[in-house]
Amino acid sequence: MNSDQREIQRKLRILEHADKIGDVSKTRRHFGIGRANFFRWPKAYADKGEAGLLVTRSVPHNHPNKMSAEVEQKICRYGG
Repeated sequence: MNSDQREIQRKLRILEHADKIGDVSKTRRHFGIGRANFFRWPKAYADKGEAGLLVTRSVPHNHPNKMSAEVEQKICRYGG
């Protein structure tokens, strides 16, 4: 079992625990889970299945202020 699978199983166990005892606040305190994260998991699981429980990158994939490759090369050439 790799780390992604362990993380998925951990989150599923936490969600099952909350369902079993019927108290989300106690479950969150017991496992040290933030409110926003905890309530994101059921929706992510419903939308994407187990893949929705994986930790994803929070940075954008595009960078609108990134300089062009041409400018980057010139900077590197002149003392970068």
